Amino acid sequence: MPSTADLKIKIFADGADYDSMMKLYAEPYIKGFTTNPTLMRKAGIDDYEAFGRRILAAIPDRPISLEVFADDFASMEKQARVIASWGSNVNVKIPVTNTKGDFSGELIRRLSADGIELNVTAVFSLDQVKRVAEVLDAGTPAIVSVFAGRIADTGVDPEPLMTEALKIVKLRPKAELLWASPRELLNIFQADKIGTHIITVTHDLLKKLANVGYDLDEFSLDTVKMFYNDAQTSKFTIKC
Repeated sequence: MPSTADLKIKIFADGADYDSMMKLYAEPYIKGFTTNPTLMRKAGIDDYEAFGRRILAAIPDRPISLEVFADDFASMEKQARVIASWGSNVNVKIPVTNTKGDFSGELIRRLSADGIELNVTAVFSLDQVKRVAEVLDAGTPAIVSVFAGRIADTGVDPEPLMTEALKIVKLRPKAELLWASPRELLNIFQADKIGTHIITVTHDLLKKLANVGYDLDEFSLDTVKMFYNDAQTSKFTIKC
């Protein structure tokens, strides 16, 4: 049976609920945090900077990724430099392209060369991984987030792609590959098996860690009991 104690991969919690983040911060196995404008909108956050500064102040000793939301590169750069100033543990998330599909390479190059630690996000292809690795500064830490879960949503097995992506990212010793948007708990173990550095996991999916190592016969019995109890509670009947 798998065991969380054997995992070498770093687990980052993905979300924007402050109280949940604080609870997860108390867990030693959570090595960092990621969020994005979509998660913030769902959480009802209406002041981006206030929220960003609040979580960076509350969690000063683990990396936290916060994303720019401009679409032109000049405005992205301004936002990135402001966000980077909010805390020493911030990774500024830069999308691999803008909404027009223009590669963010020159922006990534400038920011990385200036020592700003980036999380290049929304990466889907090996070509994108290669182009990002080529512009990252060799002396500046960075994260390359490949959306393995969304790749799987297209019917493509992401594991071979992530294995190749890892080889590319290793050309930049201070860069780390992140398995983004996992769809099931098994993805953590798949990512760990191939040597992925980081996986970012939603708060709901993290709750399933309690199932790791669960005896499958016991799990079967619990499931049968759940079906039975729900049927009884619903007062279903069948005329026989």
